[in-house]
Amino acid sequence: MGKATERRPDGSRTDARGRRGPGRPRGATGPKTRQEILEPATALFSRYGEAGVGMREVAAAAGVNVATVHHHFGSKAELYEAVFAAMYALESAAVGAAAERVRERIAADPDTLLQGLHEVLDAYLDFLDEHPEVTFLWLRRWLEPQAHPRFDAEYAMPLYRLVEDLLLTAERTSRIEEPSPHTAVRSIVWAVHGHVTAARAGSSSAAAAERHEFREFAHRLVDGLWGPAP
Repeated sequence: MGKATERRPDGSRTDARGRRGPGRPRGATGPKTRQEILEPATALFSRYGEAGVGMREVAAAAGVNVATVHHHFGSKAELYEAVFAAMYALESAAVGAAAERVRERIAADPDTLLQGLHEVLDAYLDFLDEHPEVTFLWLRRWLEPQAHPRFDAEYAMPLYRLVEDLLLTAERTSRIEEPSPHTAVRSIVWAVHGHVTAARAGSSSAAAAERHEFREFAHRLVDGLWGPAP
């Protein structure tokens, strides 16, 4: 007969003498541990890029052993993608939700488009003020454009398309004229990332001034592109 075993709360088993058998590594406590790994991994990947970070460094920063990191995420590539997926979920909750609200509103009243575009812009700027690491994750990702080509399609383009669709809807109702909505949206996004980078390079007081000045400029840009002709 085989030895009697008992499953422990962490998924491992013990034999009749209480000795630990194979299972989840010590410290692997579920969603809480997963989030505790994602947070330092995000900070490390945003600072050093995928190639500059090892799984042991992530484990050390999270205060767990490397087996726990592998248990939750498998490989480093899977962890790297999990970081982007988590940031995309947060961005969708903020920017995507704002764009959806505007889309529903302009369906009933197309004249509210310009106000709606300003609301989406503010939602995006607020999100990056709170999560500047997103800028640096993307900047380091773009330094290796052949790596992870799916990331753009899965974690950037859906939000681009939400705003592009707002522009296309307004163009169909003759509220604006925008011949290249994708280029317009991408150009604004890249300008925002550029100013997030510049703000982070200066002192805290300079960064606050940079953010304020850029926000005002970005709103003037939206008015200039899509506001009524003077």
